[in-house]
Formats: sequence, structure tokens, C-alpha cells
Amino acid sequence: MSIYHNPFPADDPDRCALWEMLVARDIEAFVRQDWGMVADDFIEQGFMGVDGRGQGNPDGWRLTFPTLREYRQSWLRDAVDLGGRVDTDSLRQAIYAATSLLEIEINGDAALLHKKFDGEIITRSGEHVRMLWQTVYQCRRVNGVWKICGFIGYLPNPMGI
Repeated sequence: MSIYHNPFPADDPDRCALWEMLVARDIEAFVRQDWGMVADDFIEQGFMGVDGRGQGNPDGWRLTFPTLREYRQSWLRDAVDLGGRVDTDSLRQAIYAATSLLEIEINGDAALLHKKFDGEIITRSGEHVRMLWQTVYQCRRVNGVWKICGFIGYLPNPMGI
């Protein structure tokens, strides 16, 4: 099976759509450095992103992204940085290979998703950039379309027990 294949069947349209949004579209937008591809995937009003800073203890987590604007700026900075050090096809392949999104809980028009990263990106200079964290996304269905309303990200993968 290709790493680009959505693991959710067509008869599970909600999970299929959520995977397409948070894996396929997010990765393609990131490697193209094109926020416009994902801009409509967010609910701007009330959006909040928490940075777990790689810590299992919530006391160390920070509200790094109090609005979508701050998150967008960080996302674009990261996309431009990596895009300048890794060719597009290699970056796309490495991110897909590192990404797993299989745990999706849906309750009415709300969803909780566990996106995990475990892999590495090799830059043109030979540097190995480790991807080992997880993000828990909160999504809402708005007018029949799933959108991201917040997340707690950059958590340890795996989390301590």
C-alpha cells in the first residue's frame, strides 16, 4: 500500500475527510509552502494551539498560538525553512512516511484526532531532522465540512504512562 493512501474507506466519509484534511492536504500545502491550500480548514474564531514543548507534564505546556495568526506564521516559517533545505519530493515522502493518523474519535459534530510523527528528514547537506512528536487536534463539523478549531501539539511520542 502506498504511503499516500487514505487508510479510511469511502463508507467512513467523516474519517476519510479528516485524514485528507490533516494528512494529505496539510502535507501538500506544507511542502509547497502554500498556506492558502489549508486556510479554509480552520475555524479562526476561538482557535487556540498549545505547544507541549516535548513534555509529558502539562505544567510545561504553553499557549504559543493564542490565535490562528500566530500558528500560521509559525507554520509558514517552518515550511520555508525546511523547503529551503530539502527538495520537495524528498520532503513530501519523508513527512508521509513519518505520519500516522489512525485514531479519530467522532461524537456528533466534534472530533478528536491523534496525529503522530516518527521519522526523519534528510536535508541536502546530510543533516538528519528528527520528527518524533504527536498532536491532538480538535475539529468541528461546520455546514457539513470538518474544520480544525484547536490543538495540543509537539507532545512526546510516545507519551509517558
